[in-house]
Amino acid sequence: MKPLDQCHLYAFVDAAYLRGQSVADVARALCDGGADLIQLRAKDWPHEDVLRAAAALAPITQAAGVGLVINDHPDIAQRVGADLCHLGQEDFFDAGLAHVRDVRPSGVRIGLSSHAPEQALRAAQSGADYIAIGPVFATPTKPGRPGVTLDYVRWAAGHLQLPWFAIGGITLENLDPVLAAGARRVAVVSAILNAPNIARACQQFRSRLPSAAARGGSIS
Repeated sequence: MKPLDQCHLYAFVDAAYLRGQSVADVARALCDGGADLIQLRAKDWPHEDVLRAAAALAPITQAAGVGLVINDHPDIAQRVGADLCHLGQEDFFDAGLAHVRDVRPSGVRIGLSSHAPEQALRAAQSGADYIAIGPVFATPTKPGRPGVTLDYVRWAAGHLQLPWFAIGGITLENLDPVLAAGARRVAVVSAILNAPNIARACQQFRSRLPSAAARGGSIS
């Protein structure tokens, strides 16, 4: 996969949005559409089902040069040779962990969610390889959690040195304000997975991000 600082579009194979499609078919469409990273997110699936899905995705993403991220399960990430594992606040700090070395398997990098500046700073200090900033807008992916607003995106643009991704309720219609607030990388779930053509939706997002990255200079 590309270095993380060169990854701009973070997409998902989310079990809640498969719409009858296989995880493999969704992953192929995301790869065809130009995703740099693809996360397998299956919050309610048993461990063995997540493992089987991850094993199905790994050869697809590897062949495409796309980074594979496994949500919640560092052990599965290591078993299938995934590039990264993503953990939420509740899975990491609320579980009593303080540094990613406490949970990082060999060869797997760790990304952490954050919902406020103090959480992002703590994630950076913990050794996270990237940070998710959000949800920027309210989203059904995080029911009951209000949007952190563009103010948090502006803060991240001015304070974070490691790669970070704006996430949460981002659509083609509200992408420009997110970029104007300083985001150079975005993670998109429903706006891509609910589209009639996943690959095309991915391409539409991807085509608007390289120019933003070029404008961003040294901002990570």
